[in-house]
Amino acid sequence: MKRYAWLPIFLLGSCAVVLCAPFIGDRPISWDALFRIRSNDPDAQIFWDIRLPRACLAWVAGAGLAAAGMAFQAMFRNALATPFTLGVASGASFGAAIGVRLGIGAAFLGLSGVSVAAMAGALLAISIVYGLTRLKRDCSAGTMLLAGVAVNFFFSSLILLIQYTGDVYDTFRILRWIMGGLHMIGFEAPLRALPFVAAGTVLLAAFVGELNLLTVGEELAASRGVAVGRTKTLVFLVVSAMVGVIVSICGPIGFVGLMCPHICRLLVGPDHRRLLPATLLFGGAFLVVCDTIARTAFAPTELPVGIFTSLLGGPFFLWLLLKPRRDAALSAG
Repeated sequence: MKRYAWLPIFLLGSCAVVLCAPFIGDRPISWDALFRIRSNDPDAQIFWDIRLPRACLAWVAGAGLAAAGMAFQAMFRNALATPFTLGVASGASFGAAIGVRLGIGAAFLGLSGVSVAAMAGALLAISIVYGLTRLKRDCSAGTMLLAGVAVNFFFSSLILLIQYTGDVYDTFRILRWIMGGLHMIGFEAPLRALPFVAAGTVLLAAFVGELNLLTVGEELAASRGVAVGRTKTLVFLVVSAMVGVIVSICGPIGFVGLMCPHICRLLVGPDHRRLLPATLLFGGAFLVVCDTIARTAFAPTELPVGIFTSLLGGPFFLWLLLKPRRDAALSAG
């Protein structure tokens, strides 16, 4: 099948997943609930107020995380780079832990106090990583990656300290938030995340040529007229801010940004002109499917979607590590 032929398949499949997922659950919903928007019928309220907004949030978050993973893998030329490589998730988790520990309950612009604290933590992590690269006057992929790993471990240690010194209730709330989840009511959450994901997508669409060249190498990109340092800094700041918003709303949902770009790269090729739309569509549909399975597999108990994606991501990560060796062995044989 031709590379571009996958894009309409991804588009149709993504729309079908978002439309069908709200009808699946421990309480089956009939199709006519789709046409009863203002009805007081319980099925219509479950569909329009709970399940459809949740599916939309899952799609927006999955698309953003997958696109971020694609961008970071191109920037770092590292197949194992993820949206959380630079410490954004750990910074947001630290902010959320602070919000829970201090009992911040005031809402701001429709966001809960914990979500606001998580966003502040994500911005703090981004600022530290950017500041470290500026301090060393080196925007190379290795420097940014090492700074991100250091920030990630630092904030993770602080989270453990907060959990250890907190009571049982606060510790459980922090642990539950770190697991990630999409339990929202209404369309406010997806509408808050959508502008940031859209802005990140527009930026990446404008830089697909630069991402193609950065994937080959920074020296070649510079020789073709790419302002490597400025491009990497801009992509890093915008994409990290997009991830920070998603994490502040949904919590850290891991491995979406690792698995989806690789799966799409196998199907549509490495050209980011095709890879970006494919990754967005596939990533959104992927997280919707994962969330649907997570909330129905053990019904009426709901499994946090972050746990389910991690269960999938662990074996995928190992496969990714072992695949080059296996290919090399096959070629040698």
